[in-house]
This record gives sequence, C-alpha cells and structure tokens, in this order.
Amino acid sequence: QVQLVESGGGLVQAGGSLRLSCAASGRTFSIYAMGWFRQAPGKERVFVAAIRWSGDSTYYADSVKGRFTISRDNAKNTVYLQMNSLEPEDTAVYYCAADGRGYGGISSYTSRYDYWGQGTQVTVSS
Repeated sequence: QVQLVESGGGLVQAGGSLRLSCAASGRTFSIYAMGWFRQAPGKERVFVAAIRWSGDSTYYADSVKGRFTISRDNAKNTVYLQMNSLEPEDTAVYYCAADGRGYGGISSYTSRYDYWGQGTQVTVSS
C-alpha cells in the first residue's frame, strides 16, 4: 500500500511558477512509475506528466510540454512537478499517482495507476 500526499498548490498570476510535491509512504516508492494528472471543474481527469521508476524517462501532455518538468528523488520518496509560464487554462486540482506494478513503463492512462493522492488546487489568474 502506498499513500500519496500532494502539496505546493496555490494562487498564482499568469506567467508565474509553482512547484508541486508529492510525498509517498512506503519503502517501495523507488520502483513505481509516477504520474501527475489534473482535473478542472466539470471536466474529466487528464494526464499531465509521468516519470519512470528510475527517473531516466519522462513523458508530457502536449499542453504542458516545454513548460512543466517532472522529476523525482527516490531517496526522499518524493516526486515533483515544476510548472513554469502558467496559464489560466492550467487551473485545476492536481493529483499525483503511482503505478503499483513496479518497474513498469510510464503511461498516460489513469487506469494504469493504482494509488492516488487527495489533490492540490492550482489557480492561475489572468
């Protein structure tokens, strides 16, 4: 079992930056692929970014490519999402997720992730 806790959300002006963190419990964090997803009001949850268990491969949604960076520190059981050049369209609740299979590849599908955090709100004002 893995518990995930996101932090770092808040209110920022367009063009600003935020860094989200996701702290994981459990000794096996280092073997899980991790992902970030977001959900805007009235919309479905969508993929943002993912990182392989080893950290050597990442994948981004087209809408955030070049602006967001996912990274992880396995020694700290934490995955990060650095968000730059934020736009009002980035406003959403952001969730981190873990693929519980272990040593798996990265995926953009919500169904591939077994564990989810409670989410953190990001609001970008124009």
